Amino acid sequence: MAGRRRASRVVLSLVLLLAVLVGCGGRAPSDRASIEVQRVLDRRAAAILHRDEPAYRATGQVAAAGSEFGNLREVPLAAWAYHLTGLHRSGDRATATAELRYRIQGYDRSPVTVGRTLRLARSAGSWHVVSDEPAEKSGAQLWEQGAVTVVRGEHSLVLGVGQSGERLRAYADLADHAVPAVSQAWGTDWSAHVVMLVPKSLDGMAGLLGAPASGYRGIAAVTTGEAGGSAQAPADRVIVNPDAYGVLGDFGKQVVLTHETTHVATRAHTTAATPLWLSEGYADWVGYRGSGRTAPQVAPELERAVVDGRIPAALPDDKDFGFTGDAARLARAYEGGWMACRLIADRWGEVRLNDFYRAVGDHKKRTGAVEAALRDVLHTTPEKFTTQWRDYLRAQLGSSS
Repeated sequence: MAGRRRASRVVLSLVLLLAVLVGCGGRAPSDRASIEVQRVLDRRAAAILHRDEPAYRATGQVAAAGSEFGNLREVPLAAWAYHLTGLHRSGDRATATAELRYRIQGYDRSPVTVGRTLRLARSAGSWHVVSDEPAEKSGAQLWEQGAVTVVRGEHSLVLGVGQSGERLRAYADLADHAVPAVSQAWGTDWSAHVVMLVPKSLDGMAGLLGAPASGYRGIAAVTTGEAGGSAQAPADRVIVNPDAYGVLGDFGKQVVLTHETTHVATRAHTTAATPLWLSEGYADWVGYRGSGRTAPQVAPELERAVVDGRIPAALPDDKDFGFTGDAARLARAYEGGWMACRLIADRWGEVRLNDFYRAVGDHKKRTGAVEAALRDVLHTTPEKFTTQWRDYLRAQLGSSS
């Protein structure tokens, strides 16, 4: 018993000692700094959300304040908040990592979350934001590139920097045509609206994606968003490369935007199990659906290969869709995926094509996903389908077509 009492007293003494150490400055100063910085970020967020410029300027040094606030003036924000995830302090200087969570009114059901790195300085007993930049491996936000102009369409919201209102209206008109076209093909189990971001240039697009511009040269648009997002996920953003998009004709512009809008509609059923030949091929199939364009018109690179006797032995692999690779190879990958989806629609019907897409995406993992959907939805095998696809290429793109 005496030994137990001594052990208890030792444990109690250690607990008391820890309490004294914390009270005398163990972890408390760091915790206090975190609390103070979070409060500053809360005030900054509230100022942005409520368009209170004096309050916003009060949270940051004059040289660092103003641009973000002014650039966001037209953006219809429903929510804006910072969640502090880390703080490194050195005297009166600190670097904070945080998650910025924001929603656009009428478009985002849940917040868009982006990583931010903020530098702060302490003066007169208060912390102030010195800089607010994208975290490592995070893309920039559109308002960091300049004042955002907003154009609303019937089914779309277009946010642009360095673009005229007339040009942004043209984007909205294209999106308003794309949304009903996608719903007609895919169904109505999606938000039925699209958010477009139109930066000033290719470099601006690359900045939004946090990637080198060289990887997107010649790519007219891309769609962001986590594959397999739930119905509560924030709306995807269609990001336009104005340099490449601008050289397209009216038909090409519409096909591209309908393609990207298809990615928005199908995202909840596009998962790690979905191969790119299916997701990209289906988006192209919707884009060209009802256009009257023939297979050789849509798939010229693949037609060349077929005529030359170079019929692909298998459906395109994911690596064939790399933006930085051979342009002809990339074109053949997209065209091959489109032809596969076109084959399913022609042979089994559009309803089965949609069922097949959903069945593949709803599989728990990539392995076996296509095989199971071919078996359960189309009642065939990978080997038979590949043979049918190769025969279809020969029939549709061969010299006698």
